[in-house]
Amino acid sequence: MKSYPVQTALTLLLLTALLACARLVVPSIHGPGPAQIADLIDLPPDRTPFTPLVRHAEPVPAAALAPKIKQAAPSPLLEDQAPALDRFYASLWRTEKKVPGAITRIVHYGDSPSTADLITGDVRSILQGHYGDAGHGYVLVAKPWAWYQHTGLRISASGWSMNRASFAEAHDGIFGLGGVSFLGQGGATSNIVYSSEGHRHFEVWYMKEPGGGSLRVLGDGETLGDIDTAADEKMSEIAVFETPASVHSLELKVLQAPVRVFGVVAEKNVPGVVYDTLGLNGASVTVLSHIINAQHLTDELRHRRPDLVIVNYGTNEADFAAFIDHGYEKELREAIRRIRAALPQASILLMSPMDRGQHAGAEIETMPTIPRLVEIQERVARDTGCGFFDTFHAMGGEGTMAHWYNDKPRLVSADLIHPFPAGGRQIAVIFARELTAGLNRYKLRQSRKAGD
Repeated sequence: MKSYPVQTALTLLLLTALLACARLVVPSIHGPGPAQIADLIDLPPDRTPFTPLVRHAEPVPAAALAPKIKQAAPSPLLEDQAPALDRFYASLWRTEKKVPGAITRIVHYGDSPSTADLITGDVRSILQGHYGDAGHGYVLVAKPWAWYQHTGLRISASGWSMNRASFAEAHDGIFGLGGVSFLGQGGATSNIVYSSEGHRHFEVWYMKEPGGGSLRVLGDGETLGDIDTAADEKMSEIAVFETPASVHSLELKVLQAPVRVFGVVAEKNVPGVVYDTLGLNGASVTVLSHIINAQHLTDELRHRRPDLVIVNYGTNEADFAAFIDHGYEKELREAIRRIRAALPQASILLMSPMDRGQHAGAEIETMPTIPRLVEIQERVARDTGCGFFDTFHAMGGEGTMAHWYNDKPRLVSADLIHPFPAGGRQIAVIFARELTAGLNRYKLRQSRKAGD
């Protein structure tokens, strides 16, 4: 809780006194009377909700309360009734206390905004700044789209063909943790340069299969090891490399084609947060519910061992009203079932889509499918024991994209879908703040249990 704004209160008190004196000299000046002074200097908590954030509702005037009508409490932006996110909170608390080896891993599945690490990049930065930086986490080995990027690193690659789960181009359902499978021919390379120091633990996620070739892994130009991808049958594998010193640049080189690779992980051997952004352009919840092979998804998630899995789809589904009304909920529940079957102890959080605008003549309005999606997600989260973050109302609710587009500077692009960095950061700040508030509620519950 923020401290009481003493300086602001004193300023208001001085202004009030001056206005009261002026009222005595010039009666036509209607300054505040004594009964109003307390109202001016008192900042009631229902008007300044610091944490947890809720959808803001102005107080109802006293005259409007007759006859009395029971008012519904504003809905929280983050719904995390125990034990929905307790596993995640327990891990984050250990991380906050700097317990040796306490790394909290978050996997965030999303659509096009997270493809460019919008919102997620800021969330990663905020959480790592508060709880510790345990490394960048999972990243694809090449750019499936020109705008694919991650805050805190640079990727350059050549010689790779790719299959993306959001396009369903591969028939075997094998896409890796991040939803993109890369096939490297002779001479294919990938170079990932990290902006922060301290990465010493690296993983290369790949597929062993009949006829597989070999791959060389280098750190700052020095060979860390070679990977043989040949096997009698298909199986996803991880090659782990520990370096004695911090590595700034990780490079992959195909020595013998073909090689099938998914992504790489970079972590630091210190307590902190690792936030994997797994955004796919054009993705929907069906990526998790049936496009990625179920057993393969289970294997990849169990390899990663996240404490929290965030499912953040809906932007693309908004174009298909019939699907939302008749098929979306089934697909969402199946995605949750798959994740929970793979990770029975992990927390799952559904994160709603942002507002999405459309032109209605000269006006911009919210697509009517967006509130329906949010309502379905919120209800399914409660039914299945998941947490729920209401991104739609966190950014302002219905009509927000019109305001964001007309703001100066603009907070959203002309497609009324993708936020500019300043808009994305607004959402990230609220989301990170809500997670911290949720952790504080968890601590309070644990303290009460210990006192019983």
